[in-house]
Amino acid sequence: MSAWIWPTTADIGMRVFANNFSSLLGEVAQGVQAYLMSEQSARHINKHVRNTGEWRVRSEHNSMERSFLFVAWIEEILYRAEVHGQWYVDGSVMVDVDENGWFAVAQVSWVDDADVEREIEIKAVTTHELVVKEVPAGEFVASKWPDVPDFEGPGWYADVVFDI
Repeated sequence: MSAWIWPTTADIGMRVFANNFSSLLGEVAQGVQAYLMSEQSARHINKHVRNTGEWRVRSEHNSMERSFLFVAWIEEILYRAEVHGQWYVDGSVMVDVDENGWFAVAQVSWVDDADVEREIEIKAVTTHELVVKEVPAGEFVASKWPDVPDFEGPGWYADVVFDI
């Protein structure tokens, strides 16, 4: 997994790395779920019956900005668990753009949310300190936090803050 928690004053932040934008969405989904569930649930997640489906996501706020698709994707992960009882386990995400903006289509596997013990709740995904950026080859992104590694391109990284 390529997602690390970094501290903020009242909320929690996460930095995510991936080789492309589509993979960045997969990594943040894995990171969010790992942060939310208990260690025991994490150890036993593969013992539950998996369901599969296709999830389509587009930002309603600013569909022409990839960073808003990134936020909408995380919100979809949280919404599916809360409203539909679908706890995201993994998936393959394709990202594309059309005349209406950026969108994601994901083939996902999920388990029943009732089978997952949570340790914490995320109230909201914020745009405070939001960064979603492609990093060219040779460019270096230094970490401000001791528990989060530095990153050297090529690839993508994102910083996102959650209201907990």
